[in-house]
Amino acid sequence: MRKSALAVLILVILGNVGVWALWNRPVSERSWAGAIAGAGYTPFHPNKSPSKGDKAVAEDIEKDMAALDGAVRGVRTYSATDGSELVAPIAKKHGLSVTAGAWVAGKPEIDEPEIAGLIKLARANNNVRRVLVGNEAVLRADVTVPQIIDYIKRVKKKVNVPVSTAEPWHVWLKHPELVEAVDFIAVHLLPYWEGVPAEQSVDYAMVRYNELKTKYPNKHILIGEIGWPADGPWRRGAEASQVNQAKFIRNFLNVAAQNKLDYFIMEAFDQPWKREIEGTAGTSWGLWDAYRNPKFPMIGGVQEVRNWQAKCATAVALGFLPLVFFLWRRGGDLKIGGQIFYGALIQAVASVLVFTVSAASAAGLAVTTEIAWALLIFCQLVLFAVMLIDGMELTEVVWQDKFKRKFIPNAAAPLPDAPKVSIHVPCYNEPPHMVIQTLDALARMDYPNFEVLLLDNNTKDPAVWRPVEEYCKQLGPRFRFFHLDNWPGFKAGALNFGLAQTAPDAEHIAVIDSDYQVHPDWLKATIPHFSRPEVGFVQSPQDYREWEGDLFQRMINWEYAGFFHIGMIQRNERNAIIQHGTMTIIRKSALEGVGRWGEWCITEDADLGLRLFEHKYEAVYMPESYGKGLVPDSFSAYKTQRFRWAYGAVQILKHHWRQLSPRGKELTAGQKYHFITGWLPWFADAAHMIFGIAGIVWSVGLMAFPKYFEFPPNVFMIPTLSVFAFKVGASLWLYEARVKCGFWDKVGAAIAGMALTHTVGRAMWLGMFTSGRPFVRTPKCENQPALWQAFLMAREELVLLVSLWGAALAIVLVFGHENRDAFMWSGLLVVQSLPYLAAFVTALINVFPNLKLGKRDPEPVKDALGSGAAD
Repeated sequence: MRKSALAVLILVILGNVGVWALWNRPVSERSWAGAIAGAGYTPFHPNKSPSKGDKAVAEDIEKDMAALDGAVRGVRTYSATDGSELVAPIAKKHGLSVTAGAWVAGKPEIDEPEIAGLIKLARANNNVRRVLVGNEAVLRADVTVPQIIDYIKRVKKKVNVPVSTAEPWHVWLKHPELVEAVDFIAVHLLPYWEGVPAEQSVDYAMVRYNELKTKYPNKHILIGEIGWPADGPWRRGAEASQVNQAKFIRNFLNVAAQNKLDYFIMEAFDQPWKREIEGTAGTSWGLWDAYRNPKFPMIGGVQEVRNWQAKCATAVALGFLPLVFFLWRRGGDLKIGGQIFYGALIQAVASVLVFTVSAASAAGLAVTTEIAWALLIFCQLVLFAVMLIDGMELTEVVWQDKFKRKFIPNAAAPLPDAPKVSIHVPCYNEPPHMVIQTLDALARMDYPNFEVLLLDNNTKDPAVWRPVEEYCKQLGPRFRFFHLDNWPGFKAGALNFGLAQTAPDAEHIAVIDSDYQVHPDWLKATIPHFSRPEVGFVQSPQDYREWEGDLFQRMINWEYAGFFHIGMIQRNERNAIIQHGTMTIIRKSALEGVGRWGEWCITEDADLGLRLFEHKYEAVYMPESYGKGLVPDSFSAYKTQRFRWAYGAVQILKHHWRQLSPRGKELTAGQKYHFITGWLPWFADAAHMIFGIAGIVWSVGLMAFPKYFEFPPNVFMIPTLSVFAFKVGASLWLYEARVKCGFWDKVGAAIAGMALTHTVGRAMWLGMFTSGRPFVRTPKCENQPALWQAFLMAREELVLLVSLWGAALAIVLVFGHENRDAFMWSGLLVVQSLPYLAAFVTALINVFPNLKLGKRDPEPVKDALGSGAAD
């Protein structure tokens, strides 16, 4: 590795470490050096859950009491029948007092055993100093105030310790009769659930405490629960975080010491099982995590991510080999800025993945949670793979030092004995005047030795093909017309027929679509590149005419052009271009040697190109435009064409998977890379369909079944939104670097490309599970569609658009008043809807007759890079 690449390697790694360190810089807060008066305690380790009927065991409780010994002076329990009855005698061995609780649910089969167990505990263990009959049972409306008072009175008669129940502050203020019935007030002060910002939360808790103290001056007040979660959704101004938890706990402990408060921190250990009933926040109130490790120090600085150094090291290690491979293989071809940019992107992706997986590992054990996290991680992997592919293309386009395979058009006049070229023009049911214009352009070519075969394939109406046949006769013997009735094999079948009719002395086969008007220099500029015997085909970009005055056609023209003037140029560097049918010239012997055109595939051109590469032929790509066709006239035709391309791509991948696999020896690594990664974004479009539908279903679940659904963590939502922003920014950057069009043309091309997301997604899914769909022609010279057809052309996209917007609005209305994550989720739904909105907007632009434009930009300029827009 060169010194410059080594310097980049060190710089990128140090930058990644610096970002981790900056993000996790310690936050100073008031320290606490004393013991904690008490902590809530539920004796369930990560592999146990009371909701599944599990019972706590003495061995686990023993470990927990040993961990608490010296850190807290007492514990509070919540049940007397789930194994918590074992806590008191074990706590006694460690000198811990116990405030024992009975779980009251308003059901005799639950309440009676709990009350009996609580009485037994209090009478058998002298370290049980107080008892609590019920925990927020009135708040949940499990029991009425008279019912809980009756339970309290029953317990009072049987025990010799103070008796109360535990409720939030507002329940005590509302029910003075309940205060009268208890020996002390056990109040829950949890500002997080009330949406109070962390900075104000301790002061707010003291306000509520003093409110009770003022109203009930003769009652002792125990703060039964007070704390802050380390993870969970935003609730208005309340943010659950590790730093905020540490700040709250430290601040409160100092205030409690100054005011001699009686309290229990909520709670001793994180409880993953609570996710099922309280979501993420319910799992993370512990001073220790679920594995009994302290979550933050009581003295010194606090960091948001514990052990971030180990996670940072893991991220650096994960990205190290890809980074070294990139710098070794590509560093020499890129300017230093590109090496730094893509190296930083690799390390950033590695860091986010490490952070995501570490968050997932602490997410809890609920089956639905594990499934959701696994799917989210997989989706994030797909997104980041596409991001790295787009990033590589951007890096090569913006920072490529030089081109290795740059082919210059031949300018010399062709010799009289120049190799003969047989030009095949397949057509099906095309307007005669359009095909005649194509033939006229061919007749004007500045090349001495060519023939033209017009292959009319299965056109039923003689009034359509007869005029073309007659015109071919007028053009002379170079032009031959063939009408094929009931001919199999679609376009490939017609081309194979033409191959059989080709003049024996023809050395090359050229193919153009029936709407293309070629430049007179086409053959003169390209044929000399066949002087090298390894060249199998020469390709010029597709280009278009007569689009300048129509906004819809202008958009799709620039959308098309980007592939030919960005992607194809980069693919050409690795001899991996897509053979795209029109404006292509193939060595006849190569075409026959690889088995002619593939009639099994509706994208026969791309299949042929791949087979030529598998037979070690080389391609030549010249970004000069030597022919212009017509863009589709309707959004429906535009979608049909892209559906065929995407469906055919899947068939090709299925057919050639052995050659494209790592063990395949027919293709180079660069060719495999481009054919796989070139189509991977289309698989991302297929995934987008699932994401959109899943987002709607998940939103319904959030509203209808909040016990089982919660908002995806920001660790997923923020990267997803960031990837979308990166793709948009990268697309505009690529256009700026390679495409000679104005800013609004770039935006229009981006909208047109995005409008095809659903179409491509459908094609990919159908392609994965079916085969043999028929070739569908892309119609040209259509009449402009009527307004109502905009809704028909984008009907599926409209349904998904309305559904996503409806879900986003419903989420904001239901949760937006208290949960900032609701806005993040709604924003994600809106982002998911943008391709569907783009489809509808494109369809509307297509049908509005007054959206006609005068020529504004010049025709694409011929140069070494060509011009166009990104797909």
